Amino acid sequence: MQTAVKKTMADVIAERKKQPSPGRTFLEAVAADGLGASVEFDVTITDSLTSSRRKPRYPARNMLKVVDLSREQRRYYWHESAPQPGDPEIEGASMRREAASRFHRSPIPDLLATTAWVQVPPDLWEDADAFQSFIDYRLIVRLGTAENVTIIRGEGGLLNIPGIARITSAGPFGSTILAACNEAEQMGGTADGLIINPADYYGLLASGRLMEDVEQNGVFIVRTRLVDEGTAIVGDFGHGAQLFDAGRSVIRFAEPPPGTFAEPGIALMAEIYERVVVNLPTNFFVVSL
Repeated sequence: MQTAVKKTMADVIAERKKQPSPGRTFLEAVAADGLGASVEFDVTITDSLTSSRRKPRYPARNMLKVVDLSREQRRYYWHESAPQPGDPEIEGASMRREAASRFHRSPIPDLLATTAWVQVPPDLWEDADAFQSFIDYRLIVRLGTAENVTIIRGEGGLLNIPGIARITSAGPFGSTILAACNEAEQMGGTADGLIINPADYYGLLASGRLMEDVEQNGVFIVRTRLVDEGTAIVGDFGHGAQLFDAGRSVIRFAEPPPGTFAEPGIALMAEIYERVVVNLPTNFFVVSL
């Protein structure tokens, strides 16, 4: 029997297939406006395509609850922090650690621009299908990589958010990943996500069943170069973090910053606007593998 989550994803995919892709929409703008073409979308276009890979590799975006601020008005978000030295003793906190956490309200932070560039091969737009494919599966894919930078190691990325602890010892669990999963549950959460460098993922895959066991235990795995080899991020992504999203995007021809390409040429840029926040930093860990 299909679960509600899978049904929801199937509905999303079916809806996307009814809509023109970003590449098709921009192709039509180029036909009308040439190199002056610029298209604004009322969606975040990294979420507009489905993968055709037989072996999916998921972006960090897929781990997070996305809050579309264009459709869901928010002024604040809530978050917790660990107790500070000198805080009074809280009844029951020895068993329920989160009982001693402090509660906070903060304004929605300024969203960050995530930008990707490609250089268009000469006259590629003369072949409509090739040009559409180039936008959908090169420009948007590069935008997805840039989005991973924003979410993981950019100015407001997970690796730069205060309050996330580091685990270097596996303790009795044989793996720091499992030790972090335990710590999240000891805080009252559930570690449902793992971000890991492909080199470490395949090394662990070659040496045993850990990756398979973790995934079968319900942990969503994202493989990306954007975490350093020898480390991984483990956390309660389902309840402990959110991605605030402007719900808008743009694709246009533009002049790239110096050093973007090896030679002159016609350039295309795509841009989205978003920022990750962590509600429960005590339920996230950077582990040493």
